[in-house]
Amino acid sequence: MALTLHPDVSTADTEYGIVLLDGRDGRYYQLNGTAATAFRALADGSTVEQAAERLTAAFAVGLDQARQDVERLVAKLAALKVVTA
Repeated sequence: MALTLHPDVSTADTEYGIVLLDGRDGRYYQLNGTAATAFRALADGSTVEQAAERLTAAFAVGLDQARQDVERLVAKLAALKVVTA
């Protein structure tokens, strides 16, 4: 499942993760390091499962929790209409 950013949304890496800027309304959304890791994996074409595995490799989190976190991230970003999944 690859995430595709809306054309009016841009990203910027920060020392704490990633910021998504929605040019349609000027809102921005900050993703912490964990969410940024999952976001990058999904944006590169990884599946939810692969993104969750990447989280378990980088952070002290179990696979089930990582999978739930990735699924929640995808749902939230899709609800905000900053990505399509």
